[in-house]
Amino acid sequence: MIQLLDDLPVGVLGFRAAGQITASDYTDVLKPAIDDVLRRGDEVRIVLVFDDWPGLTGGAVWEDLKMGIERFTKWKRIALVTDVEWMRHATSLFGWMTPGDVKTFTIAEHDAAVAWAAAD
Repeated sequence: MIQLLDDLPVGVLGFRAAGQITASDYTDVLKPAIDDVLRRGDEVRIVLVFDDWPGLTGGAVWEDLKMGIERFTKWKRIALVTDVEWMRHATSLFGWMTPGDVKTFTIAEHDAAVAWAAAD
């Protein structure tokens, strides 16, 4: 499940993942929030918080791929906030494949992640 985070600077979207992520998390939560940013003509700046992560369903993988490709040039910054070591390691290896700038932060560095995502 993905939940929208509140109390972030203007122009920064925040999401917390809890449990398995499904296609409806993309279509009902992520996509509408991101499309609102794009309708305003802004670049997409996101803070993603994963306390743990049991995975994605097949439908979620498909929605993730579509969202990234359809909006490929619109991503500005993605801050991944997690203490899940394999996620941090995978991002350091494959982050170059993600559109926009990607940086990882620990849960304790949440405020720094938000500041980085908001910065020019």
